[in-house]
Amino acid sequence: MTILVTGAAGFIGANFVFDWLAQSPGGQEPILNLDKLTYAGNPETLAPLQGDSRHTFVRGDIGDTALVASLLAKHQPRAVINFAAESHVDRSIHGPEDFIQTNIVGTFRLLDAVHRYWRDLQPEEKSAFRILHVSTDEVYGSLSPDQPAFSESHRYEPNSPYSASKAASDHLVRAWHHTYGLPVLTTNCSNNYGPYHFPEKLIPLMIVNALAGKPLPVYGDGRQVRDWLYVKDHCSAIREVLLHGRVGEVYNIGGWNEKPNIEIVNTVCKLLDELRPKADGSSYNAQISYIKDRPGHDRRYAIDASKLERELGWRPSETFETGIRKTVQWYLSNPEWVARVQSGAYRDWVQTQYAAAGVDA
Repeated sequence: MTILVTGAAGFIGANFVFDWLAQSPGGQEPILNLDKLTYAGNPETLAPLQGDSRHTFVRGDIGDTALVASLLAKHQPRAVINFAAESHVDRSIHGPEDFIQTNIVGTFRLLDAVHRYWRDLQPEEKSAFRILHVSTDEVYGSLSPDQPAFSESHRYEPNSPYSASKAASDHLVRAWHHTYGLPVLTTNCSNNYGPYHFPEKLIPLMIVNALAGKPLPVYGDGRQVRDWLYVKDHCSAIREVLLHGRVGEVYNIGGWNEKPNIEIVNTVCKLLDELRPKADGSSYNAQISYIKDRPGHDRRYAIDASKLERELGWRPSETFETGIRKTVQWYLSNPEWVARVQSGAYRDWVQTQYAAAGVDA
């Protein structure tokens, strides 16, 4: 028994691999890890698994149909979990083509290969097989302050090249189920945070910049609201959906933690003041720098995860207060990991993104 996990050298994918090998029955069900290793795919994150026979890493693209087909034929997985995606809104604004290629074309080619593999399985294996597609709450668009949170029946209204590409991939997954009978599951998650998060996203960027004495860039007025989900809770939800989810269904995964960005930044600063105080006694929040808002910035996301609780009994284990403390402590305890990912393509990107705003991020 094997599962194929795509994009598993990235933030959520790598956390899922660690969680799966720790939590699966006896820890014996192996993972075949397929990752293209773009800028956000970090093989060093998976270094603790070197020599572990339960984990096989293959560098490759989900859009490489021949490669995916050969891996499916060789390893005969009972399930595929698709994390592989370009996932940063700012990057999608500057360079949308990569998002179209990976999130739309890549998902199509993965579905095509998986469908061909699945249809030739023996009846028992065919019935048990699943493909789980990991998506985002951003496909639903933006909410006003008084609107109810996104449910699974909320209409799709993507507002960025990133969210539009993910919406398209969700539609492809749905179509492959309804047209070909492929046993799919889709999850739409809120903003994740936690260990191994690439420091272009809000929370790790604030931690890294604060410690380096650099400005903490906050878009607009900082009142954009997001629902925050600790990554290990996300992993546990995916396990539940894979195990007990109804084929063809969509499940929203959220942390029940709606908070404006500026509150997140101030919370990080407060924790750093406590855990790594400055020599002069000043607060890290003095480094906050408000910058011009990005184009088309969605004002509010919120996830209604009640379907997941009702049908599968899942709720997050971490509150935001416990999860953010664990996250800050992890970054303080792992400076070598942070230093190694802050090089090359990442440094070039940060310079491109924030230089126009006059921020040395």
